[in-house]
Amino acid sequence: MRHFANLFFLLALQLFSSLVLAEPVNVNSLHFWSSAKQSRMMIDVSAIPAHNISWVNQPDRLVIDIDNARLKGKLSQPPASHPFFSSIRASQKQKVLRIVANLKRQVGYESFTLNPNKMYGHRLVVDLTDKGPLSAGDAASEKPIARAAKTETKASAPQKVAKKVSGDGSSAKPASETLPTGRSGRNIVVAIDAGHGGEDPGAHGPGGTEEKRVVLAIAKKLAALINSQKGMRAVLVRKGDYYVDLRKRMEIARAANADLFVSVHADAYQKADVKGASVFTLSNRGASSEAARWLANSENAADLVGGVRLDDKEEVLASVLLDLSQTATLEASSNVAKHVLKSFQNIGGLHFTTVQQAGFLVLKSPDIPSILVETAFISNPGEERKLNSTDHQSTIATAIFKGVRSYFKQYTPNDTRVAGL
Repeated sequence: MRHFANLFFLLALQLFSSLVLAEPVNVNSLHFWSSAKQSRMMIDVSAIPAHNISWVNQPDRLVIDIDNARLKGKLSQPPASHPFFSSIRASQKQKVLRIVANLKRQVGYESFTLNPNKMYGHRLVVDLTDKGPLSAGDAASEKPIARAAKTETKASAPQKVAKKVSGDGSSAKPASETLPTGRSGRNIVVAIDAGHGGEDPGAHGPGGTEEKRVVLAIAKKLAALINSQKGMRAVLVRKGDYYVDLRKRMEIARAANADLFVSVHADAYQKADVKGASVFTLSNRGASSEAARWLANSENAADLVGGVRLDDKEEVLASVLLDLSQTATLEASSNVAKHVLKSFQNIGGLHFTTVQQAGFLVLKSPDIPSILVETAFISNPGEERKLNSTDHQSTIATAIFKGVRSYFKQYTPNDTRVAGL
């Protein structure tokens, strides 16, 4: 009898689960954030949806199909001045909700989902980048065109920097110790990633300070210091208060041909007395999982690893090439992290006195040395106050800069202006 009771319970549970899974996703609203070259569609949903995005022409439009979904709210229309869209419409076909954006220009697109936070619920986010004006050839077919979701991002142009530090860190005083430079060769490129941004504020201090704001200020000051150094150039992954997908941050660094990726954060912990800076590199486990992803995912086969294409190589050879590239990258990451950590010893206590390893996604580029700097604990009232000080932000930026410069004095890329001098 107990057996039948258990069986009935399992069947009832399975039926209940299927009913829950069958509950449609509510699409509640659509919001836009736009600049001249980039735009973001944020779709508020009741749960994380399965979806598909395609580009269709005659007329040119972006089509977002959301499975098992229904429109509950009203979709806002883009302003007439929107750089990419002329109008938005939605239609229901059985259980699939289709959102169609009529396009003014060709776009590259990438989608991801965000879990709820204090301000927002579940979200489906579509990021778009400008790929140029529409041409007559773009209207040749009505069939959906399969395009890589990877966003193409152009490297920022070198910036002219003044010689004094301003309050917002837009310029910086050149360091007294400089790298020697020659007349030919390229600049060393450092990609600077200010963590979080936009709808993702990061950690909060007890006084309400948002991590995304202070790390952007530090990142800008660090960029100004690097740009003031002859033979070096900084590329900011984000320049304002907006969110950038974690993998896209790596893509921006790769598009800029970065020699180093530095991610800037401010840590938090449940105990308010915990303090100090830390420097992280990618763990071996994180590197292994990323290598497996690169080799298994066909879209990655067209990417370059150490200048070698993987898509036309046998699996074993591709694995060996990737492993060699990752090994060299991890070693370089460890070296630069040690230089930065040593530089931080001069400005205050360290939370960890040795370089730490973790599986942070932004550190997973197999071809770019990458470090993540936890500048302080924003959850510590004293360190929160310091993080809000422009002088201390400059002190932190200078510590990172000196560590990076010290590393490149010892390990200089051969094709740069400072090589061999």
